[in-house]
Amino acid sequence: MFIAMNRFKVLKEAVKDFENVWLTRESFLTELPGFIEFHMLRGPEREDHILYASHTVWASRADFEGWTKSEQFRKAHHRAGDNKPMTTGHPEFEGFEVFQTVNNVPKAAE
Repeated sequence: MFIAMNRFKVLKEAVKDFENVWLTRESFLTELPGFIEFHMLRGPEREDHILYASHTVWASRADFEGWTKSEQFRKAHHRAGDNKPMTTGHPEFEGFEVFQTVNNVPKAAE
């Protein structure tokens, strides 16, 4: 499994606009093989910004890389620079290979 994250430092006065962009956009993620789930996270408030992180889970790094090269990726991001500045800079990407998972999902009855 592979987790792709982007961290955004969102200007306090732009929080509503930033969240609205994410809540109303088409992501096309479900059209891609290997996509598992997406979360947009709101984090701690700092003096000049609030930290947000997008968190996407993929079956593999190759599936994630396929997304970044896809037509769906281009469609989902084609208007990314159209909005007034909402962050203190570009998002910071972080990619993680999962080497352990612990969950509380019941196993199917055998």
